[in-house]
Amino acid sequence: MTAVTWCRKEEEHHPGVYVLRSNRLDLNETQFFDVFSLLTDIEDAFRSMKSALGLRPVYHQKEHRSDGHLFITVLAYHILQTIRFTLRRQHIPDSWSTIRAALSSHVRLTTTMRRDDGRVIHLRKSSSPEASHKRIYDALHLPHRPGKTVKTVL
Repeated sequence: MTAVTWCRKEEEHHPGVYVLRSNRLDLNETQFFDVFSLLTDIEDAFRSMKSALGLRPVYHQKEHRSDGHLFITVLAYHILQTIRFTLRRQHIPDSWSTIRAALSSHVRLTTTMRRDDGRVIHLRKSSSPEASHKRIYDALHLPHRPGKTVKTVL
């Protein structure tokens, strides 16, 4: 089993330097850092599963509902990891929480207006994407403005 520990090393010439230590002596610096990065990614994924993906808390009383909840969460985890893998290959190494925060400002809006004749118009469209949104969408081969403009008159 690989053990990774870190400690902050206070030196006069290098304040704030962190030292990583492991029980694996067969790894070079690059391999060791890759293991450390993998552990960090796994911890981030579990944090996302417990919070953003809704793994916890589970309020279901019946086992088959809890199983379904767990299945959907694991499926979401695989989608999350596929997205992150694709983004990393396009040189976007951000964490899932950073990606979510960046994309949270790109929204779909519904504007409601009342006409003179009393009918109501609902207009739904995506906001204009920012450069950070476009960079992520391009890496994932997604359109910059998801969904089409929809106009409904009631």
